[in-house]
Amino acid sequence: MSAEPESPAEFGLPPGLEDIEVIARATLGSLPARFAPAARQVALRVEDLAPAELLRELEIEDPYELTGLYDGIPMTEKSVMDQPSGPDTIWLFRLAILDEWIARGDIGLEDLVAHVTVHELAHHFGWSDDDIAVIDRWWE
Repeated sequence: MSAEPESPAEFGLPPGLEDIEVIARATLGSLPARFAPAARQVALRVEDLAPAELLRELEIEDPYELTGLYDGIPMTEKSVMDQPSGPDTIWLFRLAILDEWIARGDIGLEDLVAHVTVHELAHHFGWSDDDIAVIDRWWE
């Protein structure tokens, strides 16, 4: 006797854009107090995939290879002479994150989103690998 195939509804829906944003905002909200004010100055955007134009600019062929991106001038390089064209922004790409999460199979989604978020924020702060390790102990 063969079992009936399970319906997609039985598996539940994949996390949406808002779900990824909630996780990322919680990550930003849990930063040590000394980093919080500057982190609040960075915009957070969640999209399904990176736009084709951006992928071409970065010379990335597969949109699933880019889980996140920092768009801005790192704090360590900013000058009073810089005229911003927009806010510094952390971009998270939901489908690429979900693809990596499924492919890895060894980490929770919240941990992966937090890792990508902190990694991109590290670019804003100009953090070294040692600085990142204080907040994101990814290897443990």
